[in-house]
Order: sequence, then C-alpha cells, then structure tokens
Amino acid sequence: MKKILRLYAVLLAIASCVHTVEAQTLHEFAPDKVELKPSWVKEREQMDIDFIRSLDPDRLLHTFRLTAGIPSDAEPLGGWESPGVGLRGHFTGHYLSAVSTLVCRYGDAELSARLAYLIDELERCQQAHGTGYLSAFPETDFDVLETQFGGVWAPYYTIHKLLQGLLDAYTLAGHAKAYDMALRMADYIDARMARLPSESLFRMFDTRVANPSNEAGGMNEVLYKLYSLSHDPKHLRLAHLFDPDWFATPLSEGTDVLSGLHSNTHIVLIHGFYWRYMLTREQKYWDATRNFWDMLYAGHTYVNGTSSGPHPHPTTHTSRTAEHWCDAGALCHTLSTEIGESCVTHNTQKLSSYLFAHTGHPQYADKMLSMYWNAILPTQSATSGRVVYHLPLGSPRTKRYLQEGDFYCCSGSGTEAFTRLNAHIYWHNDAADTLWVNQYVPSTLHWDERGTTLEQQGDFPRTLSTTLIFTDARRKALALNLLIPSWAEGATVSINGKPHPVEATGQPRYHTLHRRWRRGDTVQLHLQGGFRIHPLPGDCSTIALSYGPTVLAFMGSDEVVLPLTEEQLLSHLHAPSAPGEPFTLRHGDKQYTLRPLFDVDDESYSVYVRLQP
Repeated sequence: MKKILRLYAVLLAIASCVHTVEAQTLHEFAPDKVELKPSWVKEREQMDIDFIRSLDPDRLLHTFRLTAGIPSDAEPLGGWESPGVGLRGHFTGHYLSAVSTLVCRYGDAELSARLAYLIDELERCQQAHGTGYLSAFPETDFDVLETQFGGVWAPYYTIHKLLQGLLDAYTLAGHAKAYDMALRMADYIDARMARLPSESLFRMFDTRVANPSNEAGGMNEVLYKLYSLSHDPKHLRLAHLFDPDWFATPLSEGTDVLSGLHSNTHIVLIHGFYWRYMLTREQKYWDATRNFWDMLYAGHTYVNGTSSGPHPHPTTHTSRTAEHWCDAGALCHTLSTEIGESCVTHNTQKLSSYLFAHTGHPQYADKMLSMYWNAILPTQSATSGRVVYHLPLGSPRTKRYLQEGDFYCCSGSGTEAFTRLNAHIYWHNDAADTLWVNQYVPSTLHWDERGTTLEQQGDFPRTLSTTLIFTDARRKALALNLLIPSWAEGATVSINGKPHPVEATGQPRYHTLHRRWRRGDTVQLHLQGGFRIHPLPGDCSTIALSYGPTVLAFMGSDEVVLPLTEEQLLSHLHAPSAPGEPFTLRHGDKQYTLRPLFDVDDESYSVYVRLQP
C-alpha cells in the first residue's frame, strides 16, 4: 500500500508543482488519509458505493469482449453503453477510476478483486486485438473520424475515460498491468496520428460547431499524466497534438472565446493546458488556464457556480436548450430546463483545485466551497442516490434524475465524483509545516508524516460553524489556515475556549493559527452570514437568494414573481430558528418556504425568481 500511495503522491506533486511565478506548492492528501465521518455527506457517498457494488463486471465488459471477438453472454448495459452507441465503453473508464479510488481509501477486498478481474479481462481484449487497441467500439470509428472529421460519436472522448481509468488503477491501486495497457494504447494512438497530415489533425480537433461529434475529451491531460510517469518524449509530443491552438492562443491573450462553444468539450482542454504548463513551463498555457477561469466566473456562471445552457445561436436540437456557453454576461435568456450540465460542474471544481494547488489563492478555495454545497451535492438524490444530467435553476423546475440503466456521460462523471467527496478538504505545503482547511465537512485527517490526527465535527452549512480537534499531535509547530469565505459578515475563532479576533473583509482570506499543537487542542470557528441577492447576469429583475454559503430554493410548483424591491425582499426574509427548519419569506398574507438547494429532491422548486415591484 505504501508503494501505491507513493505513486499517487507523484501525480499529485506534479499536478501541483510550481516554479517562481506564484507563492508556493500546495498538495492534497492521498485519498486514504481523509476519512469522512458519519454525516449526511457520508450517506451520499455510501449510496454511490452501493450503486457501484450493484453493477455486474461482466456487463461492463460485454461490448469490449464483442469488439475483440471474444464471446459474451452477459446482459448488455443500456443507454449510452448499449451495443451500437458510439460512446459505449466510457462508463467503464469512469468505473475503473471510481473503484480504484475506493480501493485506495478503504482497501475493500471485494472491490479489489473486482478491479483486478476487470483489468485482467480488458487486457485479454487488448491482446485479442493484437495492436494495442482497446475499446468497446470498433477501430473503424477512428477511420471515419480521420477521413470525415465527424460522423461518429466522440471516439477520443471515450478513449480518454478508459486511459484515465487505467492510470488510476495503477497510481491508486498499484496495478502495474494497467499501466502497461495504457502504454500500449498510447503506442496505438501515436501510430495513427503519425500517418495523418497536419491539416487532418486540425480538422479532427476543430470543435467550434454546436455539439461537436469529434469531442476529444481530456486526451491532452491524460497523455500529459502518462508522460509524467513514463518520461517518454513520445507521450509529450502526442499530448501536444490534442492542444488546439485556436483555443489556447486567444485565451492566453485574454480574449473570451467561450460564446457558442460546447462547454464540456472545452473545459477539459483547460485541464490539459494546466498540465502542459506544469510539465513544460510554457507561460502561454498558464495564462490560458488562469484567464479561462476568470472569464468563466466573470460572465458565464450561475449563482451556484454551474455553467452551460442554450447556445446563443442554436443550430441543433440540444444546443437550443443545453450544453453550451452563451455570450459573456448575457444569461438572461438561458434558464431552460437543461442548464448546469453535471459533467461541466465536476470539471469546473477540478480546475479550481488545480489553480489552488498552484497559487494557494483563497479565491479558488472560496469557489470550491460554494460549488461543493450548491452545485455538486445537489446533483444527487438524497433518497435514491441517482444523479442528474442537468441542474435547472429557473422557476419552477424539477430535478430529472437519470435512471440506473441510462449510463449517460453524467452517470459516469457523477459515479466517479461521489467517491471523492473527501477531496479538497485539507491541503499542505512542501515543508509540511502548514495545513489549509478549505472545506468544513465532518472528517478525520490522518497526517502520518507529522504524527498528527485532526478530527472535524459539525453540521456545516446548516450551522455556520465547525470544530477541529487534534486527537493526536507531537507538539510540532504548525500553522493552521482556516478559510474565511467571501460571504462571511463576521467570524470568531477560539482555541480551547479562548477567543481570537478574526477579520472579515468581504473577500476570501485565511485566518492563521500558529502554535505547537497538543493532543486535545480544540479549535472552534463560527462564521456569520446573512441573506444576499444575486441578480442573473444580464437581467437585474431576475434574482437568486443565498444565506451564508447556501443557495436557497423557493419550494412549490408555481412560478415565483415577487411584488417587492430588493430592500423589501431582504426585510421580509427569515432564517430558521433551529437547524433543519426551512427559511421563510412573509409578505402580506402570502408565505413562501425556502430550503437549501442541496436539500431539494423530488419536488418542484425555483432558484431564480422575478422581482416586479
């Protein structure tokens, strides 16, 4: 297990390595070092694990075997994994990543055996092809892509998921065979690319049309990750081919080119730009990464940090309602029933974590905290564990949960994401003398290198407080950085009951406690928050509400139109007197009930509502 975690640490270190452009290197802890304590968040994780256990590995392997000419009598999966569907095999890649994460965290014998079986059988399929090829769809899909530049459904998108799953099986669960399989797949891809002229490569990866069928997923990122392990220049050169310059150059120069682009096709390219910068130190790719994040949050996101919706000039059925970025700052006509694609949400959170690792800047931590509660957790049903494709925010709306047999893209990304609810909570620096606490989630940190165990208790964000207890410490000096979010109107911190002053500025910042910690030392953080109004970009009469870190939803199936000014609205809102009770809005003889968006399940709700004084 130590070898496995060292391999994992290699990837994390490279992902967060930094030269002198920014302040310092920050690292997340390996998955098995952060344990979720019993809470409703832990229950969300467990529902996901139960779903993962319910899947028959032979069903996941069925189309891989058929494509390789190996007989299979398993029941085929449905939805986008059905035989004949272009994306078949993508969910298996997500599944490999999810199971590898759980094996690393829990050492689960059943899941370990299942992972080993999947890798053995996938290797059998790869050997049957004899060329290094491995997929659930035939090689002819690539022939079509290379000659027609479309006409098939995103073969590289699916290959990316599989490659990433194999790398996770290696770095998280120690399966050297999975790494060898990834190397053979890369050799196969390299051989295909080597015979193509530059014009063909450009057309293959020009994805500026609505719903591009040539979506390449995160091929650049996964190949950079492979290079970070192999140090083979071939993998670096191959990754470069998946970095479209038409996208990277204007972003690096500060030009917002997001309008009209398919959101999830392009946000994953930014992950690859980040890795390219970390490995090659080409400033252009850092500028593109940072500028993209700034542009996304400045003009393309909703109140909870989600993005994607109708295309500004739709040409396809999907682009009329979903999956694209509109013009910057013009979200006023985008509140369809299919905004906020979950895949985009998970990839936005991943990008913010990369930027935080490189800079340690609290603005990235602030957005991650908000998205955790308001964008990620609301995508999953609290009763069934199923996830949504889209998270609509208009008035009124309902969440449409995917069925267990759908296996859409968001089924895969959601299944993987909910095995990682313990991520992004704690961070440390190279010197191991500073600890950042970015998420307030009941959890236990096992920092073995320091002989430190830290337990976090509380019911954040239902109560705006958390308690940190050093259950084991060796009296070494440690700086403890507590995130004070942008929404905090005030804060107090106490150590063993003794209060320490905290400044709240309206900007995210860290409050640092530096001392030699002893076993039993207790830190309590209390944040003060209030109601805030968030106008929809491009339409100040359409607003959303939050309380502290929590985006609120009006409950009910009627459209919400409030005959109030913003000042009147704030004066009529009431916070609950006890955790778990609803928020209320009273005006005349009418009363509205509001609840946190993460508490909404199979009910009608409204997030953005209209003010008409």
